[in-house]
Amino acid sequence: MHYPVIVPASRENYTELIRLWEKSVRATHHFLKEADIQYYKPLILNEYFDQVELFCLKEGDRIAGFIGIDEQLIQMLFVDPERRGEGIGRALINYARGRFGVNSVDVNEQNQEAVAFYRHLGFVSIARFDQDAAGKAYPILNMVLH
Repeated sequence: MHYPVIVPASRENYTELIRLWEKSVRATHHFLKEADIQYYKPLILNEYFDQVELFCLKEGDRIAGFIGIDEQLIQMLFVDPERRGEGIGRALINYARGRFGVNSVDVNEQNQEAVAFYRHLGFVSIARFDQDAAGKAYPILNMVLH
């Protein structure tokens, strides 16, 4: 049995991380079109991963989820959809809170399951942006721990 550990991600993990990202997005971001997924995928792989501190929850050699943070802001949190509901997202957030004092998140407003997840953890919405970081018309909520 492999116990989960949270470790820094490296460039060697990027291929596995982008696969997990795509699998998770297809399971949760139903508002995105296929063209959007293909647009974001290289941006995330070639730019966004390098702009955040990445940590992954591993069990043995397999990554079950990952978090990307920028100072005290969660920029990305993705969990293998087959593992949702097992506490992986919560564990990654608790790790980021404990190690970096993370207290806010940007989340797609249309991803209602994610919004509900963050609310359940005590986050409240304080701002709304009509466009995401890429300038696309996918509203973003900025949420902070209450």
